[in-house]
Amino acid sequence: MTQDIYDKVMTLAKRRGYIYPSFEIYGGVAGFYSYGPLGTLLKHNIEDLWRKIYVLQENCIEIDTPTITPYDVLKASGHVDEFTDLTVNCSKCKKSYKIEDIIDKNITVKDAIKNDEIRCPTCGSRLQDIHPVNLMFSTIIGSGNGRQAFLRPETAQGIFTDFHLLYRHVREKIPFGVIQIGRGYRNEISPRQGVIRLREFSMAEAEIFFDPLDKNHPKFDNVKDKKLYIFDNKKEMHISLEEALEKKIIRNQALAYYMYITQEFLLTIGIDPKRFRFRKHAPDELAHYATECWDAEVFSKRFGWIECVGIADRSAYDINAHIQASGTDMHALRKLGEAKTVEVKRIIPKMDTLGPLFKEKAGRIKKILENMEPLLDTNKITVELDGKTIEIPENCYEVVKKKEKITGEKFIPHVIEPSYGIDRIFYCILEHNYVETKKKGEKYHVLRLSPLIAPIKTGVFPLTNDEKLVRIAREVDQKLRKNGIVTYYDDNGSIGRRYARMDEIGTPFCITIDHNTTIDNTVTIRDRDTTRQERKKIEKLPGFFKKHCLIV
Repeated sequence: MTQDIYDKVMTLAKRRGYIYPSFEIYGGVAGFYSYGPLGTLLKHNIEDLWRKIYVLQENCIEIDTPTITPYDVLKASGHVDEFTDLTVNCSKCKKSYKIEDIIDKNITVKDAIKNDEIRCPTCGSRLQDIHPVNLMFSTIIGSGNGRQAFLRPETAQGIFTDFHLLYRHVREKIPFGVIQIGRGYRNEISPRQGVIRLREFSMAEAEIFFDPLDKNHPKFDNVKDKKLYIFDNKKEMHISLEEALEKKIIRNQALAYYMYITQEFLLTIGIDPKRFRFRKHAPDELAHYATECWDAEVFSKRFGWIECVGIADRSAYDINAHIQASGTDMHALRKLGEAKTVEVKRIIPKMDTLGPLFKEKAGRIKKILENMEPLLDTNKITVELDGKTIEIPENCYEVVKKKEKITGEKFIPHVIEPSYGIDRIFYCILEHNYVETKKKGEKYHVLRLSPLIAPIKTGVFPLTNDEKLVRIAREVDQKLRKNGIVTYYDDNGSIGRRYARMDEIGTPFCITIDHNTTIDNTVTIRDRDTTRQERKKIEKLPGFFKKHCLIV
């Protein structure tokens, strides 16, 4: 049977230790893959380069939050109500399908139902009872009547719930960015796209907080003339950041800036620029939290255009939602030129009535009320607690007017979020850099991975098993490893076969120790992509590989 590019890449990936189907000895489970020895190194190198860009270049701070998230957090964020897929079950063949996967992409779900076009792709039966299914994995914290929770569908909420602490950490200066690399979980209805649609996956997310009155980026002028590959759902464009803003294709500098950062990152790690673009979300496909979103899409011969990064303007949605739900003051402060006195309304809880009425919930309700701004035209006050709306009787509080001297104006920061799907990027790198040729009548496979992310930087080979050459080769191997260079020592088979093994796994260079080495202390370095060779002194090797292969 003829294999397409996906089958070829995955066959190589499995054989050479990049990626395996998980739990295969038990029949496997759709939506789960394991990274092998080389895949783990490649994945870490991708993440380390991403971290270098956002922590060192963009001056973001990094945190690490739990993967288990309480129900209240994801209720407030909207995921409990909104994080769903329209799903249908086939009563005949007992399979479930996501509606958007089984209808023509050019028609709406409403039209498909009306025209009776929703059919089971397996048995052809008519499908009915379309219903939303939440994609989060649920769990319980504690035993017995424990606290309801979910495995997080994104890393972002851990950043938003810690915003007030992080804001103090950066000495209350806006803008600032926070990143997190970690696992996300989505209980996909029918993951039939291999590593493209996983139930457990790796994310690298940045949340950059801006004053809503100023979404200009301080480094925008440095990149304003750089060009982006853009698709606005009508036509393809190669356009400068400045022009995209002037034509209102992109709404603000911050979005445009992080689109450029994303493009540079993806092209640097090996995505083909001819198979890359940013596509703008249409209004009807925006996530519940987004006001504008661009997907960095990468083309796959098997899957078509794949979303690998989403860059969204989340406005003040998340922080505002957590302020309202938790009662925690997470406003930022915009300093005024001079202090001024203003009249404000405050809610003063009456614990003598609030306490007996709400018992163990009274303390949490008190905190919410104290941070709530009462509405001007109504005395009715409600709070959200444990996923329920609770009306607070008027005898449990009073509303007072008071004058306060202020030196700044409180505001809720807006958020620009670049969210990277590491697993999809990982696969697309393999596909875009997989080359199949012939050598001496045999198929010859090469992975042209960038030296920056290649899992092994160089093979180290003694030309023969001569004891002197083996000893020197072992010394070279250890010297490079001590300098942080990942190597692969190999003295088995012909030198051509050893080169072929390294080419197939993406190793950018090979070092050969030959008899001239014993005379002048030089070795041969072979370049994978050009096959050119050059001699270098052994003492120069660490510097050469640090320059070409390390993320510093």
